[in-house]
Amino acid sequence: MTEAAAPDGTEYAEDAYAVVIPTLGRPSLAACLRALARSGGPRPVRLVLVDDRPDASVAALTDEIPEQLRPLTTVVRGGARGPAAARNAGWRAAGRVPWIVFLDDDVLPSPSWAEDLALDLAGATYRTGAVTARIDVPLPPDRRPTDWERNTAGLATARWITADMAYRRTALEAVGGFDERFRRAFREDADLALRVIAAGWTVTAGDRRTTHPVRPADRWVSVRLQAGNADDVLMTRLHGRTWWSRAGAPRGRLPAHLAVTAAAVTALACAALGRRRAATACAGLWLAGTAEFALARIGPGPRTRDEVVTMAVTSVAVPPAAVWHWLRGQVAHRNTEPVTAHGPGEPPRSPRAPDRERVPS
Repeated sequence: MTEAAAPDGTEYAEDAYAVVIPTLGRPSLAACLRALARSGGPRPVRLVLVDDRPDASVAALTDEIPEQLRPLTTVVRGGARGPAAARNAGWRAAGRVPWIVFLDDDVLPSPSWAEDLALDLAGATYRTGAVTARIDVPLPPDRRPTDWERNTAGLATARWITADMAYRRTALEAVGGFDERFRRAFREDADLALRVIAAGWTVTAGDRRTTHPVRPADRWVSVRLQAGNADDVLMTRLHGRTWWSRAGAPRGRLPAHLAVTAAAVTALACAALGRRRAATACAGLWLAGTAEFALARIGPGPRTRDEVVTMAVTSVAVPPAAVWHWLRGQVAHRNTEPVTAHGPGEPPRSPRAPDRERVPS
C-alpha cells in the first residue's frame, strides 16, 4: 500500500477500472470497503482513498482497509476542500486506468457489484463518457419515512449521482474533472455530467446496484441543506435556466420561500413604521405560508411528536435560510461565465483511436 501516487506508464485493458472514494473518516467507510472486498467479479486495479479530513494529524485510514484490498490501495490527502476537489485528487492519482468509478464512503456495493460493473463497462461504446448505477435507499418497513429519510430516498432517482458513478478517464480529462467551486456534495455531479454531455459524450444507465443507507442526522439538517441554493445559482450561471429539466432535478420550493420570507420582512418593516393593518396582513400571509409548508412536510411522515416538533420549528427557519443562501450565491457567482459547448477538450474520437489515448486539455 502506498501513501502517494507515482506516474503510471502501465498499459491496461480497456475495461480496467480504479475505485476512488473520498472520505471524512466516517464509520461507514469500513462497511463500504468490506462490501467492496466481498463483491464478486473483476477487482479494481487500484483503490484510491482520498482523506479529506481537515486535520492531517488524525489517525490514518489504513486500519479500515480489508486485507484483500491493501495491495491495491493508495491514500492521498484531499485538503478538506470538499468532495469535488477530493474526487479530482483521487482520479488524478489513479494512474492511466481507463475507467474511474467514484463511490461515496457511506454506500454498500452489492455482492455482485464488480461482476455487474464489468457488464456495464463491456456495454459502453467509444462515445460513452459515463455509466450510472442503480441506487437503493432502504426505508423503514414498519412506519412512514421521516422528512430526512424521504430526502435521502431522492438519491434513488437522481440522474447522475456520484455515490456510484463510472467515468471514462478521457472524458474527465476532456472537461477538466469536477468543478471545485462546488464545495458540498450537491450539484457537482450534475454539473460534471452536463459538461461531459456538452463535450460530445453520452451518459448511459448501468445495471449494477449499490445501497445508500440513511445516515443519522440531527433536527436541523434540513436548515443546513439550504446552502445548496447557492449551488443552484452557480448551476444556472454555468448551464442556463434549462439545466433543471436537462438534469432531471426537482425545482424545490424557492419561489414559495421567497414569498414567505418577503411577507415576514414586510410585516416587521410595517410594524416598525406603525402601520398595524399592513403588518397584520403580512404577518397573516407569513403564518399561512409557514403553516402550509409545515403541513406538507408532516403529512407524509410518521407524525410522531418529535417529527412534528422538528417540522414545525424548521419550517420557520428553512425559508429565510434558503433565501439567504440564494442571495449569497447571486453575489458570489455574479461574474461566472457560462460553460462553452465543448469546454477545454475535444469530443470523443472514433474507434480507430484507442480509448486510453489522452484527450488534449
